[in-house]
Amino acid sequence: MCRIFGSFAVAATGPELATVSARQRHGGPDERGVLAGRGWSLGCDRLAVTDPTGGSQPFRLPTAPGVTAVLNGEIYNHRELRRHLTARGHHFPDACDGSLLPALYAEYGAAFADHLDGMFAIAIVDLRAQLPQLFLAVDEMGMKPLHYHQGPDGAVRFASEIPALLAFDGVPADPREEALDTVLATKTPFGTETALRGIRNLPPGATAVARGTEGLRVLRRPPREAAPAPATGVLDTLRREVHRLADADAPICAITSGGLDSGLVTALAAEHTTPLHTFHLGYRGRWPDAEDTHARAVARRARTVHHQVNVDPAELASLLTRTIRHLGQPNADPITLSTYALFRAVRGAGFTVALTGDGADELFGGYDRVRAALAAPEGADWTAAYVDALGAAPRLIREWLYTPDYRAFIAEQGSAADRITAELRASRADRVSTLTGFETRWRLPAYHLRRVDHLSMAWAVEARMPFCQPAVAAAARGLPAEQRHGKRALYEAGRDLLPQAVLNRPKQPFTLPLAAMLVPGGPLFEPVRELLAPSRLMRSGQLRPERVGALLARHAERPSHQDALTLWALAVHELWTEVVQGLRVSVGWAA
Repeated sequence: MCRIFGSFAVAATGPELATVSARQRHGGPDERGVLAGRGWSLGCDRLAVTDPTGGSQPFRLPTAPGVTAVLNGEIYNHRELRRHLTARGHHFPDACDGSLLPALYAEYGAAFADHLDGMFAIAIVDLRAQLPQLFLAVDEMGMKPLHYHQGPDGAVRFASEIPALLAFDGVPADPREEALDTVLATKTPFGTETALRGIRNLPPGATAVARGTEGLRVLRRPPREAAPAPATGVLDTLRREVHRLADADAPICAITSGGLDSGLVTALAAEHTTPLHTFHLGYRGRWPDAEDTHARAVARRARTVHHQVNVDPAELASLLTRTIRHLGQPNADPITLSTYALFRAVRGAGFTVALTGDGADELFGGYDRVRAALAAPEGADWTAAYVDALGAAPRLIREWLYTPDYRAFIAEQGSAADRITAELRASRADRVSTLTGFETRWRLPAYHLRRVDHLSMAWAVEARMPFCQPAVAAAARGLPAEQRHGKRALYEAGRDLLPQAVLNRPKQPFTLPLAAMLVPGGPLFEPVRELLAPSRLMRSGQLRPERVGALLARHAERPSHQDALTLWALAVHELWTEVVQGLRVSVGWAA
């Protein structure tokens, strides 16, 4: 697991590359490596997990001259690939998973990523042809993001994190004017766009190719075929993948929220790793919806060494600034603070690898909005309510808060919510496939996987997600329709593994009690009120300060989850606009 960066069809200076590296060194503190030539560069900040004594990057091999590669992630089938490539005459200096990449590319060219099983973002420079070539590839689910900027001259610059990408000369920190509406409508940008103009994400399962100064051409790799699988097949597949991902050359633990998804991963990991350490995060004091009891019940059942992490709510305001810095773009879900604090505790306890339950809700239809959409009568328009549920603020609230000019701009430009609605309505698949397809292809990588990647690597922790493994995703897609929503297959799988109290409890997200904390005297009220001061809001001309103030006053008098989330999203966007401007001048920061 590492942070990678580089440039193509443009010269990059040593000091420039050093600054880029410094911006994401927190994710790769063990070793830094950079190689550069005429019109190209590749760099890596390494977190040593697989074969910690080997694996220096960038990777080169005598049997693949002219090919240089860098890797962020883990290749879980590297042993099988190494045996195959050794039989074809290649020799490797160590047992690191990424060492085989030059040989794999030399054998299969642009199709090299088709042979990989794991989570990865990869960059390869091929200097063998008359025109140099750059290849970028990310895994099928988008677990390892790769951000890039392409200039009008064909120059390509890329990095694992947006703050690092902004350290390249020629990459502007230019917020999109529609970013505020996007944050309110979908909580964070979906798809290949980011909140910054000109900066994009490589889509899940994509390989991008640049040749000379022609610029990047992005190609989607075909998804793996889904074979029909009964519910018991899902458990067998998940068990196999959890056990496989629990093999690591570094200390490993599990994140245990107290819910079904992380509980299943914990129970299965405990079969393989003894003793397994588990981590759960809560907040000091008495707060609604605490999950501590359920997490302890899972840990007792699985016989793990359990760590209860309690964060001081007084620290939350400073955590918000740090999470926005690491994410590089706004994410309006307060879960970001919990995620950041939890991985800080994991690293502080000496663990480098953590298993999580992310991805289950998207693959197995666990969200309330999905259930409601599936319950809508045939012929009814379920899309409007579903899309509203994705956001931090319903459409009517958004339009009420906007100035007339900004409302007119969004009407002309088109909202992210409108584009999602149009895509869902245009789908020719059945409703279950339409919903799970959107949740896994667009929302999961943008909303969850980038957050988990950036905020775990903020503390040099590698998060492994068994539910996002191709075999588990294929098993989910292969289920009959009635088993593909409401997580029915997972409840069946957990029947003999988890306490009944966990199986029978209502679904609850892993987050912080925002509505209770965002009241007068609460730890978040003053920081949010300061961020939403009229003098600050007037600068952008996008929001009506008096209406934002009225919303804050209403929530202070009658707290509600919806008003709290809207206010939080507004505050996150306001702080992000300030943080992102500072990214053009600062070199790095402490986690």
